Amino acid sequence: MNSLMTLDIKILGPGCPKCKTLEKLTKEVVAENNFDATVSKVEDIMEIMTYNVLSTPSMVINKQVVIKGMLPSKDEIKKQIEKFANG
Repeated sequence: MNSLMTLDIKILGPGCPKCKTLEKLTKEVVAENNFDATVSKVEDIMEIMTYNVLSTPSMVINKQVVIKGMLPSKDEIKKQIEKFANG
């Protein structure tokens, strides 16, 4: 992967089962595809609100909300990351 920068992926959610699953699936997709990315979990409601997201789980890549209020498949997660990884 010739990515010039590490992707910053944030999973937004207060800690519900779907949020935890999205974090787990995202880490699996990053590892399986050798994406140059860091995955972090944001549970602070005030910080989540700065992304203008009302429903969780949500995914943010490089400060851009790409998924909100749903638990996507690993395939969908991979597609979203690839959009950023491939420029």
